Amino acid sequence: MPVKEVKEGVEHIQILDKEGNVDEELEPDIPDEKLLEMYRDMMYARKLDEKAFKLQRRGDAGTYAPVKGEEACQVGPAHALEESDWFVPSFREAAFALTRGMSPVKLFRYFMGDPYGNKVEDTHNLPVSIPIASQTLHATGIGMATNIKDENEVTITYFGDGATSQGDFHGALNFAGVYEAPVIFFNQNNRYAISVPREKQTASETLAQKAKAYGIKGLQVDGNDILATYKVASEAAERARKGGGPTLIEGLTYRLGVHTTSDDPSRYRSEEEVEKWKKRDPIKRFKKYLLDKGVLDEEKIDEINEEIDKDLEEKVEEALEMGSVETENMFKHVYDEVPQRLKKQLEKAKEREGGDN
Repeated sequence: MPVKEVKEGVEHIQILDKEGNVDEELEPDIPDEKLLEMYRDMMYARKLDEKAFKLQRRGDAGTYAPVKGEEACQVGPAHALEESDWFVPSFREAAFALTRGMSPVKLFRYFMGDPYGNKVEDTHNLPVSIPIASQTLHATGIGMATNIKDENEVTITYFGDGATSQGDFHGALNFAGVYEAPVIFFNQNNRYAISVPREKQTASETLAQKAKAYGIKGLQVDGNDILATYKVASEAAERARKGGGPTLIEGLTYRLGVHTTSDDPSRYRSEEEVEKWKKRDPIKRFKKYLLDKGVLDEEKIDEINEEIDKDLEEKVEEALEMGSVETENMFKHVYDEVPQRLKKQLEKAKEREGGDN
C-alpha cells in the first residue's frame, strides 16, 4: 500500500484531504453505485442520530451514544467486509450496524430499553457490549474459532481510545497475535474517553504502535476519510484471509456531539476545538469528492435526503407503536438470580412510576 505519511514508524494513510480533494495515487477503485451507497449510509446514520437524540430528550428513549463525526470509521469498513464476516460492536456503532442491514426499528427499540433491540438472530453480528473493551476478547475468541474450524471469515471489533487502557484490550491483542486470529481491531480514536483526553490515557505517541508489542500489524488512518478507512479495512481483511493474522487500525476521528445524552462536553473541551473538527466533517469531505467526480449532484442529494427522512419518520412511528417498555426489563437479564440490592432498586423504580409496571 502506498503510504501518505509515517509517524513513529507507524503507517498513516489519508486519501481525501481535509477539503475533500483526492490523492489519485491512493484512490481505491470503487464502483460509482457503491460510492453512492456509502454516501447514503453515512447520511442515514447522521439523520438517525438526530432522531434518536430527540427521542431521548422528549423521554421516549434512554441514554444514547451518538455516532456523529465518526461515520467514515464505520461505513467504510462495513462496505469493505463480507456479510459472512463477524461484527463485534461496543455501544457507538450504529452506522456500521445500519450498513450491515440492521433494522432502524431495532436500534430505536434498543435505546428504548427493549431486549428485542439487541436480538441478533441469524446474523454474524454480536449484541451491543457496554463494558469497556470486553468485546475485544469476544472478537479474538471468534477469530480463534474461525481458524480451528478452517473457515474463511474475518472478525471486526470496535472500541474507543479509552478501551486501550483496559486489560481486556491487551489480552485480546496478545492472544490474537499468538494464534494469528483473523481479527481487525478498529480503534475509533475520537480524542476523549468521555471527558479524559487521549494524552492522559497513554504515553504512547500513537495507539497503533501498541500492536508491535503483540507481534501484529498496526497502522493509523484518517478516520474522517471514508476512502482511507475502506482501503485499510479491505487490505486488513485480505491479509487475514490469507493467514496474515490480525491488524490494529487506529482511526483518527472526532466525536462532534456528546459522549452520550447524559454528557456535557462543554465542561472539558472548547467550542473552538469543536469548530475546527466540524471543518473536517467526514460527510462534507466525501460529498465534495463525489461532486467533483460527477457521481453526485444537488438533485441527487435532495432525493437521498427526502428518501431518508421519509423512511426514518416511518421507522420512528413503528418503534413507538410497539409500546412502552417495562422497567423490569432493566433487571431481568443481568443475573441468573436477581440480588437483593437490585430488587430494592426495582421496587423504588416502581414506586416512582406509581406502581404501574
